[in-house]
Amino acid sequence: MARGSLRSRTALLVLGLLLPVAVATAAGASGGEPLDPKTFDTATKPCNDFYQFVNGTWLAKNPVPADQPYWGAFDELYERNLAILHQILEDAAANKSAAAGSIERKVGDFYRMGMDAARLEKDGTRPLLPLLEKVAAVKDVNGLADELAVLESYGIPCTWGPGDCVLAPVVAFSVQQDLRDSNRQIAWLYQSGIALPDRDYYTKDENKEVLAKYQAHVARMLTLLGDSAEKAAADTKTIVAIETRLAKASMTRVEQRDSKALDHKMSLAQLQAQAPGFPWARFFQKLGAADPGEINVAQPAFVKEVGKMATEVPIASWRAYLRWHVLNAAASRLSSPFVQEDFAFGGATLNGAKEMKPRWKRTFSETDRALGEALGQLYVAKAFSPEAKARALELVRNVKAALRERLLAIDWISDETRRQAVAKLDAIGIKIGYPDKWRDYSTLPVDADSYLGNVMQAGNFEFRRHLEKLGKPTDRGEFGMTPPTVNAYYNPYNNEIVFPAGILQPPFFDNAADDGVNYGGIGTVIGHELTHGFDDQGRQFDAIGNLKNWWTPADEKNFDSRAALIEKQYDGYVVVDKQTINGKLTLGENIADLGGVKIAYVALEKALAGKPKQDVDGYSPEQRFFLSFARVWRENVRPESQRLLLATDPHSPGRFRVKGSLSNTPEFAQAFTCPAGDGGSGTQARIW
Repeated sequence: MARGSLRSRTALLVLGLLLPVAVATAAGASGGEPLDPKTFDTATKPCNDFYQFVNGTWLAKNPVPADQPYWGAFDELYERNLAILHQILEDAAANKSAAAGSIERKVGDFYRMGMDAARLEKDGTRPLLPLLEKVAAVKDVNGLADELAVLESYGIPCTWGPGDCVLAPVVAFSVQQDLRDSNRQIAWLYQSGIALPDRDYYTKDENKEVLAKYQAHVARMLTLLGDSAEKAAADTKTIVAIETRLAKASMTRVEQRDSKALDHKMSLAQLQAQAPGFPWARFFQKLGAADPGEINVAQPAFVKEVGKMATEVPIASWRAYLRWHVLNAAASRLSSPFVQEDFAFGGATLNGAKEMKPRWKRTFSETDRALGEALGQLYVAKAFSPEAKARALELVRNVKAALRERLLAIDWISDETRRQAVAKLDAIGIKIGYPDKWRDYSTLPVDADSYLGNVMQAGNFEFRRHLEKLGKPTDRGEFGMTPPTVNAYYNPYNNEIVFPAGILQPPFFDNAADDGVNYGGIGTVIGHELTHGFDDQGRQFDAIGNLKNWWTPADEKNFDSRAALIEKQYDGYVVVDKQTINGKLTLGENIADLGGVKIAYVALEKALAGKPKQDVDGYSPEQRFFLSFARVWRENVRPESQRLLLATDPHSPGRFRVKGSLSNTPEFAQAFTCPAGDGGSGTQARIW
């Protein structure tokens, strides 16, 4: 629930970098272009537009591919290295001698079923019929509660919904850490139930066109299922009305950034009193948690509205709504008419992609989601060395030491708060590459007679794995991302930073590169994640991950006034069609970007101390640091995808991650001898 990625799409508390989920070769291996001055746009002065200077030539030569919503350095990395995972999957699928129950057998069987296009076409909607029959059997509110619980337990992930959404119509159940006691796992209820990426698509006038296209999409999908045009139109109206009511009751993404606003623990009896009309005890019993103990109801107003809707919305309307959500969650695992229509809206309308990704890439993503640590074991054995892990850990420790030095030196916090901050920093855990203990998939069957069936079994396995945590101590050894993922995150509940094997390679990290390049790449990533422990969200948690205010009132006021400058700065950046960055939504990531640059730069200077500085290709180590930082954020983004990201993503576009950070970094202006008023010389926002 409280995790952060470089490039995240989740609606829960997420603190981190912004990268696509991807895979990678061994850290330190050759791959990816070097930091080559020939690729710079020398017609642009570095102090005028550093992002364009570093990336302009690349941007001109690398339009977004037809099957992508955006294209950047991370996507190049994804495509360059996906071949390793592709070969692993193909080998596993072809290995007829793999032992029954082995991870090689499970991965191979799952992937092979997803690649069997002929069978998918032959099956048509057959795999979906048992789910639809259960929906049709819902006759009253008790049946509604039962069916919501059953669908929740399947955990089928959406393909274009809000982040890591799963098949959780109406309300989402999970087992997560207690905000006030991170050592224990409790039940959570979280707002859910809408199929569009954000509540604002239902509530804001500027999204009317997208909402109309969504309605047309729902109607087309229902007709593919066999409905008449008239029935499809009537049911679509009902579905959108229910989703709109749920959207209006939902907290905004900005409101959810305040962790205190999500802390509402209550008993099952208190929940029933808070939201009468819905049989909550029956729902929890059907989930397998008849005695859930304390429940954190993240959005009480939303749950209260669900209680009203349970009795006010006719059961026939609920059946129409549930039928659509089942179809929507399953569509990409069905025959081609459903897959194509699903892409037409989610891929093309929402994200602007022109072509669908090939089947093997889509099946890889599904396999990684279902059997990520099984696939991760095969990946690590082939592509991530112990030497790479050791070198990465050294870099993390160096950057962490640099942050400690800054915390001891900054002059705007009191000694009391400083002591708490240093204690929290010292307690931050570090995870590199892959977990010490691999996930056990022995109870996950991969033997369904359909691809959708295997996806559902995997979803139910993950649901049961989380349900078993209820009431137990927190396992702090778990990874929140699979090893091949090109990403990184800070988890405030565990007070830890995590770097999967997939990100520890060029352009972030390369053993053959100089310190300037490595600290400007992976160093700024490390600094970014560390800073999340002290951004506007992460600073609300203490050294062991509990939601606790350890700031003096005066220091908190100082922080807020400095953060307000960053919020205002990003509010002023116009991105596409006069649409600006939401400074409140992106505040934590913008603080982390700025902190990441400043901390990594200190670490670089410490690494260079006492050594002769050598220019490379005419650039000093300090200059190469900033060149490397700007390079990793290059990206071309389709307008449709950019609008979606501006509305839903807590990260700023790449151009402004560079511009915003460097404009507040006087070391950049010094490195490139920028005149007053250019580059980073006009600094205004300084926190860490």
